[in-house]
Amino acid sequence: MPPRRRAITTLFVIVFTDLIGFGIVIPLLPLYAESFHPRPWVFGLLMASFSAMQFVFAPLLGRLSDRVGRRPVLVISLIGSVIGYLHFAFAQSLGMLFASRILAGIAGANVATAQAVIADLTPPEERARGMGLIGAAFGLGFIAGPALAGLLVGFGPSAPGLGAAGFSVLALVMTVTMLPESLPRERRGLGTTGTWGGARLAGAFRRPELVPLLSLTFLVVTAMAMFEVTFAQFIHARLDLSHAGVAYLFVYIGVLAAAVQGGLVGRLAKRLGEPPLVLTGLLCSAAGLSLLAAGHRLGWIVAVMPLLALGQGLTMPSLSALVSHSASPEEQGQVLGAYQGMSSLARVVGPFVGEIALGTIGVAAPPLGAAALAVVAAAGAAWWMSRRREKGAAGTEAPAA
Repeated sequence: MPPRRRAITTLFVIVFTDLIGFGIVIPLLPLYAESFHPRPWVFGLLMASFSAMQFVFAPLLGRLSDRVGRRPVLVISLIGSVIGYLHFAFAQSLGMLFASRILAGIAGANVATAQAVIADLTPPEERARGMGLIGAAFGLGFIAGPALAGLLVGFGPSAPGLGAAGFSVLALVMTVTMLPESLPRERRGLGTTGTWGGARLAGAFRRPELVPLLSLTFLVVTAMAMFEVTFAQFIHARLDLSHAGVAYLFVYIGVLAAAVQGGLVGRLAKRLGEPPLVLTGLLCSAAGLSLLAAGHRLGWIVAVMPLLALGQGLTMPSLSALVSHSASPEEQGQVLGAYQGMSSLARVVGPFVGEIALGTIGVAAPPLGAAALAVVAAAGAAWWMSRRREKGAAGTEAPAA
């Protein structure tokens, strides 16, 4: 196997292993939190705390990886993941759950660094496929993780957290022993790393080519976060499933996401290009979320989820690839860090709004609100594509004039 492909494969296994732990926690966290009976706005803060930390630290870690290399940042963040999951395992209060999510959020800011490794190792024409592999690792993590959660929860409330910590330890060992450094010393930047996420985003918004892409990212991720963090509560309320039953439904979602992002995105991106995939994905997402809100039976939910998975699977890797194309090789960590920071900001807003909507309006409010945001984002994507074509036509005509 060529060294570049071996490195990408190793990174995929590492991200997948770490995300097994993430997948173990996600379906159980809102159900665990409900046992402490928090108010809707406190519930929203808890679910948003993970992404709030990502918002602050993702651009910082991305830029740090541009300076010191990708591997050291991944190692430090995986150590943080282990500590966060141990806090989750032994949480006896809402405060301990908050602490676990804050630690995990700081550590989880390493997604931008993993994306930067892909950008280091792939040519532009293969970038969407490479980013799709990261998405596939998320999807597979949502297969194995929730499946293990459904099994481990039978051994006691601490068992899922301990299992998650164990998988992060395994990912840490693989990073130290198997992952080569993808950023050569001569390409490492010399800029400061002491800027927080908001300042990094402000800098990214001074780049005109990034403004529409980051704005679309905010809308799309806000919509998906509103749905994702309330989905377990939605299912529990509509179908009255057990904790294990909810976890196994997340397994189904993971299978769908992996199939779309791992097998379909790369082929379609080569044939159609990323912009049409973004628009198509948003329209599919809006339709899927609207249909989901009407579901009261398990069969209906199972039938609707492929449409929603297709929408998300087409949209997110294509957006991240477009952001990556706008940066030079030396700026990949910084620009993708800004992209991840915008995603994290949306994952602060989405869960907070989603939990308040669920608690004050009803369980159908989050998916319907998310569908409305997806429609707005689709309109914005269509406008951006139109402007992009106009600029391309103007650039083509200019030399002839």
